[in-house]
Amino acid sequence: MHIPWCVRKCPYCDFNSHAASNKIPEQAYIKALIADLQQDQKWAQGRKLTSIFFGGGTPSLFSAAGIGQILNAAERLIGFERDIEITLEANPGTAEQEKFSGFRSAGVNRLSIGIQSFNHQHLLQLGRIHDGAQALSAIETARRAGFDNFNLDLMHGLSGQTVDQARSDLQQAIESSATHISWYQLTIEPNTEFYSRPPQLPEEDALVDIQQAGMALLDEHSYRQYEVSAFAQQGQRSQHNMNYWQFGDYLGVGAGAHGKITMPAENCILRISKTRQPDNYLARDPLTLAQQNPIVVNELAVEFMMNGLRLRDGLSADYFTPRTGLPASSIAKQVAKLQSQGLLEVGDRRYQATPLGYQFLNSLLQGFS
Repeated sequence: MHIPWCVRKCPYCDFNSHAASNKIPEQAYIKALIADLQQDQKWAQGRKLTSIFFGGGTPSLFSAAGIGQILNAAERLIGFERDIEITLEANPGTAEQEKFSGFRSAGVNRLSIGIQSFNHQHLLQLGRIHDGAQALSAIETARRAGFDNFNLDLMHGLSGQTVDQARSDLQQAIESSATHISWYQLTIEPNTEFYSRPPQLPEEDALVDIQQAGMALLDEHSYRQYEVSAFAQQGQRSQHNMNYWQFGDYLGVGAGAHGKITMPAENCILRISKTRQPDNYLARDPLTLAQQNPIVVNELAVEFMMNGLRLRDGLSADYFTPRTGLPASSIAKQVAKLQSQGLLEVGDRRYQATPLGYQFLNSLLQGFS
C-alpha cells in the first residue's frame, strides 16, 4: 500500500514521494486505493493476505481512522491470514502518542520507523525533519502505544561519519529493544538532490571499517543478518520482506506501487505498475492507471536469484519451478559453474551464496544472466 506524500522530500530519496504543499486529500485517496484494490482482487486468486506494508512517502501522515478504513476494505475484499503482519512506515517528526495508539487499534501490528541516524549533524545533512531526541521519543511513543514489534531504519556511510559514530547509532537502536534493524549504506541515486549536489562520502576503506564494526556489534547483540541490509532478533524476520526476497507474489496498490503476480494457467508472470503521479492516480484514468508487463522467459532465472541470493540462508530449490515456471535443469550449467568458482552452494535443496559469493554478489548474479 503506497501513500506518496511526505512533509518534505529528502535529498537522498528516489522513492515515489511528493512533498505535501496543501492538505492531503486523504479521503479521496482512500477511495481510490479501495477501488484499486477491488480492481486487483482477481490477482489474489483465492489467496488471503499474509502481510500488508504501508510504504511511502510517510504513511503516518494519514489518520488512524483512514488506515483503519483501508484495512477493513482489504480484509473484506481479499481476507487476512490469522497471523498477518501489518507494517506501517512512520517518521519521528510525525510521531504522536494518540495517533500511534490509533494505528495499533486499527490493526497495525508492526511499525517501521525511519530514524536514519541519532546524530544531529548527520540528520541535518540528510534533510530530516527530526532530531535525535525526537527519534528516541518516537520509539518510546511506539512502545507506549503497544508496539512490541518494530523496525528501525538506519543509514551508514554518511558524510564525515566515523566508525564510532556509526556504532553509536546502532548502539542506541539496540538499547531501544527494536526487534528488527534495517542498516544500509547511503547511496547516491539518479533523480535526487544528492545526485545533483553529491555530498563528500567516506573513502572505501572507511566504509569497510564501518561495515565490519557495525555487523560485529549487531551480531554481539543477537541481531542476525538475514538479508543484505536486514538484521532481526530470533523469530522477528519481516514476513513481507521474506515473501519479496523469495520471489513470492504481491499486490501493489497506490500511486507508483508495483506488484508481481504468477498466472499458472497462462504460464506467465506479470509485473504490474501503477501511475506515479498522485493527481493521475486520483483521476482513475484507465489509460494511465496501470501497466502490465510479463517477465520475459530468459530473465526469470536471474530475477529469482537476484531476490533469493540476497538472503543469507539462500532459498529453497523447491521454489524455483513453481515460482518461475522453468525446470531446474534450465540453470544446471550456470549452477555447476558458479559452484566450481566457489560462489554458490547447493545443499539441503537450497541455493545459497557462499561467503565469497555473498561478498561479490553482483558477480554471482551475473552468472545467471
